[in-house]
Amino acid sequence: MQNLLDLDRPAMVEWFRARGEKPFRAQQVVKWIHQQGVDDFDLMTNLAKPLREALKREACIRGPVVASVQRSADGTRKWLFELTDGNRIETVYIPEPDRATLCISSQVGCALNCSFCSTAQQGFNRNLSAAEIIGQLWMANRLLAAEGQAQVSNVVFMGMGEPLLNLDQVLRAVHLMQDDFAYALSKRRVTLSTAGVVPGLQRLARESDISLALSLHAPNDALRDELVPLNRKYRIEAVLQACKAYVGEGRRRVTIEYVMLADVNDSDQHAHDLARVLAQVPSKVNLIPFNPFPAARYKRSSARRIERFRDILYAHGVVTITRRTRGEDIDAACGQLAGDFEDRTRRRQRISVELMGGAA
Repeated sequence: MQNLLDLDRPAMVEWFRARGEKPFRAQQVVKWIHQQGVDDFDLMTNLAKPLREALKREACIRGPVVASVQRSADGTRKWLFELTDGNRIETVYIPEPDRATLCISSQVGCALNCSFCSTAQQGFNRNLSAAEIIGQLWMANRLLAAEGQAQVSNVVFMGMGEPLLNLDQVLRAVHLMQDDFAYALSKRRVTLSTAGVVPGLQRLARESDISLALSLHAPNDALRDELVPLNRKYRIEAVLQACKAYVGEGRRRVTIEYVMLADVNDSDQHAHDLARVLAQVPSKVNLIPFNPFPAARYKRSSARRIERFRDILYAHGVVTITRRTRGEDIDAACGQLAGDFEDRTRRRQRISVELMGGAA
C-alpha cells in the first residue's frame, strides 16, 4: 500500500496518472494532506466517491507516531516519534515571537561520530524515508493545530543524522516543503546543516536553493579531524570552496556553526584563525555553547570566553551571533538528540566498554 506522504507533487501526479486520473487530482490530494493535515480520504470532499474508495484500497497517509513529548520551561518541546519498524527519532519545536522553527531528523542516528554530539555517540541504524522526514513536519503541524498553536514557519535539518548522506529522500521532502500546494516555505525558511560531504554539497547546488549551514567547529584540519572525523576525507579548504560555490555571488551567506568547547577550540588564536579561513567565503558565524550529555568529554566555554571569541571575529569583520540555548532542560538543545534505536555500527557497545576501562 502506497504511503502518500512518500510522494512529492510530481511523483503524486505520476501515481494518479498511472491510475487514469488527471493531474489536478494529485494537486487536490497534496493540499488535503499537507495544508489541511487530513489523513482520512472520506474527508476529501472535492474528490468523487469512487476515487476516495479506490484510494482507501490502494493508499494510506501514515506519519510517525508520538511515543512521548517533553515540554521545556522556555516553550520548546521535543517529540519522540516512533517509526513503523520500532525505531524512534527526535524532533524539536522552537517557538519564537516572530517564527516557529522545527528541527527535524534525516537519519535514525548518525554515522559521522562527531565527538561533541550525543546523536553521533549513539551510533547509526538507517536512513529515513521521505515520508518519515516530511512526516515530522506534517505531524508537528497537526499537533500544534490541535492546541491552537502557531504552525511551523521554518524548518532546519539539524536533528539526527547527516542530511547529505540521505539526499534522495531529503530532496523529496524539501520539494514538498517548498511546494505552493503543500507548505510553501521559501528558500530562506528551510536550512540544511551538513558536516561537509562535498559531493552532496555539489549535488545540492544543482538541485536546490535552500539555505545552508556548515558544522565547522574548528579552524584547522588537525583539530577538526578530532572533532569531526569526516574532515579526514573532506578537508576544510575543499568544504569551504563547495560552500562558497553553493551560495554563489550576491547577498546569500552560509551559516558557519561553531560549538564552543572549553580549552579545545575557543582560544583567541582559534578565533583569529577562523576569521582567516573564512575570509573568502560569504558567511556568518553562529557560536553555539556546548550542550552536555552523559559521558561527554567536553565542557562548555564560559560566557566571558564566548564573548571574547565573538569580539575577535567582529574585529575581523565577521558577522557573528551567539546562539541562545533552547530546550536544554529536556535534552532538546543542539547536539543532545538521541532517539531510541538499535545501533548497527556497534558504537554504543564500544563506548560502554571504554567507559568501564576495557578495550573495544
